[in-house]
Amino acid sequence: MRDAVVTAEGDRIRWAELPGREPTRVYVHGLGATSPAYFAATASHPALAGHRSLLVDLMGHGISDRPTGFDYTLESHADALAAALREAGVTGAEVIAHSMGGSVALVLAARHPHLVSRLVLADANLDPVTPAVGAPGSAGIAAYTEQEFLQGGWEQVRDRAGAHWWATMRLAGREALYRSAVHLARGTSPVMRELLLRLTIPRAFLFPEADGPLAGAGELRSAGVLVVPVPDCGHNIMLDNPEAFVRATAAALSG
Repeated sequence: MRDAVVTAEGDRIRWAELPGREPTRVYVHGLGATSPAYFAATASHPALAGHRSLLVDLMGHGISDRPTGFDYTLESHADALAAALREAGVTGAEVIAHSMGGSVALVLAARHPHLVSRLVLADANLDPVTPAVGAPGSAGIAAYTEQEFLQGGWEQVRDRAGAHWWATMRLAGREALYRSAVHLARGTSPVMRELLLRLTIPRAFLFPEADGPLAGAGELRSAGVLVVPVPDCGHNIMLDNPEAFVRATAAALSG
């Protein structure tokens, strides 16, 4: 395990690191997740192993600190991640990022371009969503006020999330989980999809084949994004079908 101070208050981001050759690969989890749990098996798969790999937990999640004074916008997440990568001596990383982590990775590449050489996004959030009570993911969490969430809304989210997601969500700070969800639902300006279209580095977008055609896939392909449907999986592609995730990721990183 490694760590780096990333705020003026001394808050630390932590990551599990696998030694290997350059370029460094950085794995970034989604909302309420943690990178070691979601990526350890695939990052160490023979088709992906051998590179220096950082399985990073974003601020407020997993083994990283959970400051209540942090705002947890996508921009702040990206800047804190950038500070950790600089402390780790990383430049030109190949970033593999899931869900909210993909949104953070897009902001990272836009704001700190020297840190990112390639992007592989696994079912990342590209567009804002409308908060709705009972909805899955960030939309459901963002339907509460922060006070409502802290005073008991988180228990309702826990019950809807189920044991699998709660296994890692319970590690996140409640303020961190709520504010991250609100800002993920709200999106960035320009929106994450526009950031993806504007980037000029190699980019791939993996999504569950069962979800049907990806919205805006033609525009993404025209902008040079490799769009890859992955069979036999849901949103957690790397857990549901690790072999297919590894094949798609390895192909994107070698293309």
